[in-house]
Amino acid sequence: MKWSAVLCAAIPVSAHMVSISTGEIRIDGARATYEMRMPFYEVAHVRNPERTLLESIAFSSDGAPAVRRKGGCRKVEAEGALLCEAEFEFPAPVEVLEARSSFHTVTVPNHVHLLRAVRGDKTDQAVLDLSFPKAEIRFRPPTTGEIAMRHTTAGALRAAGGPAQLLFLAALVIAARSRRELMLLTGMFLMGEFATSLIVPGMLWQPAPAFVEAAAALTIAYLAVEVLLLPKAGQRWLVVAVLGLIHGLYFALFLAGAEYNPGWVLSGVAVAEVALISLFALVFSRIGAALAFIQPARIASAALLVIGLGWFFLRLKG
Repeated sequence: MKWSAVLCAAIPVSAHMVSISTGEIRIDGARATYEMRMPFYEVAHVRNPERTLLESIAFSSDGAPAVRRKGGCRKVEAEGALLCEAEFEFPAPVEVLEARSSFHTVTVPNHVHLLRAVRGDKTDQAVLDLSFPKAEIRFRPPTTGEIAMRHTTAGALRAAGGPAQLLFLAALVIAARSRRELMLLTGMFLMGEFATSLIVPGMLWQPAPAFVEAAAALTIAYLAVEVLLLPKAGQRWLVVAVLGLIHGLYFALFLAGAEYNPGWVLSGVAVAEVALISLFALVFSRIGAALAFIQPARIASAALLVIGLGWFFLRLKG
C-alpha cells in the first residue's frame, strides 16, 4: 500500500515523458534572428502562447540583455508544431552569448529546449531545462573533456528527468524476482534502449513525441500485468528488452535534435539508470520486508497498471 502511494504521489500523470522543443539563433554582429519549434500538445494549456513562449526565452551578451524588436508565432500543421520567430538586438556585437529559458515553467517541469547558436562559420549548442535554465555559448571548439562532461550529464538528466522513465524503472525492480534476475533485466533493458537510440536517428521514420509517450505508458502497464498475472513467467528478460526498444525512442529523439555524441549521452543514461535501479531496489527491499504480509509488490503493480493505462488513454485523447 505504501509503495503505491509513493509511486502515485511522487510522479504526476500530468507530466510528459517527451517534452522537447528546438531553437536556433543566428547572430550577425549586434543583431540576431531566433526560430523555435514546439509541438502543439505542449502548449495546448497555455494562454496566448505567441506572447508567452517568446517571453520565455531571453538572450544577453556581456551582461547586457538583448531587446526583442519583433516576433510572432504560427501553426505549421504538417509538423504538428508551433513555429515562433523573433529578431533581437544587442547593445554591441556578440562575442559570448548568454541564453536563459523558462519554457519548463509554462509547459511541463521536465521540458528540454535544444538551442543551436550560429555566428558566421562557428556553431555551438546548449540544452536548457529545469536543472540548467541558462547557458553560456562562447563560439569556440570545446575541449574533449568539456564535450564528455556536457554530453554525459545531458544523458543522465534525460534518463532521470522523465516520469515515464522513473515509473518504468520502479516497475522493473518490482518485476525482478531475485538480485540476479534484476541484473539481467537491467542489462537487457539498457541493450534495448541503446539499440533504438543508435538506429532510429539514421532512419527516414521519426516517431512523433505523442506516440513515444503513449507507447511508454503502455510499457509500464504491460510490465505490471506480467507481475500480476504471470508471476512465474519465464524469459521476462526478453519482454524487458523489447520494452527497452520503446523507451529508447525518447533518447533517439533527443540525439536527433541535440546532435550530441551518442556514446557519451548513452553512457550518462546507463550510469543514471543503474543508480536509480539500485536505489529503488534498496528502498523496495526494506519496505517489502516490513510489509510482506500485505504483498506490497502486487499492490504497487496494480497501482502502476492503473497509472500506465490512465496515462495512455489521457495522451491518446490529447
